[in-house]
Amino acid sequence: MASPRELSDFLAATERRAFKQAAFALRDDDAALDIVQDAMMRLAEKYGDRPAEELPMLFQRIMQNAIRDYFRRSKVRSLWTTLLSSFTSDDDEERDPLETIEVESESFTPNSPDGQLEQSQVLGIIEEEIKSLPTRQREAFLMRYWEDMDVAETASAMGCSEGSVKTHCSRATHALANALKARGITL
Repeated sequence: MASPRELSDFLAATERRAFKQAAFALRDDDAALDIVQDAMMRLAEKYGDRPAEELPMLFQRIMQNAIRDYFRRSKVRSLWTTLLSSFTSDDDEERDPLETIEVESESFTPNSPDGQLEQSQVLGIIEEEIKSLPTRQREAFLMRYWEDMDVAETASAMGCSEGSVKTHCSRATHALANALKARGITL
């Protein structure tokens, strides 16, 4: 059973990555923040008594379900708005959810200002390319490589087979590598 301190530490360590993940999926900072907060509340209320090692998988599952629910509600809302109104809304306007990028690991921080600028530009390009991935590929990629979940945990959180997770991750990494290579970036 996770102690209140373990649950609190998990949520504190997860909040930034979870927000970025939701922002990638929704392309709306406010909605992403709401979803992350709701997912954290659900985890604490309904699964706070679970063992600490189960928290990452449960949280990812809750958050992915909340993102899917958001899209379902948006689709229904959009349908009724279109049917009941002759006016079109500007809800399709996209905002950049990646305005702030923080690098948590000091080991990869360049010492020179030129190196830091180059690194921030490359990170911005990588995040742009992650946003352009298909939804399932982006989910699998972020859970495996950003959240550092194993294949079984990712499959459970996504509600698919382990083979599907491997396929999605492989396609995502190849797509990202090709996109970065096309822009002249080699890592």
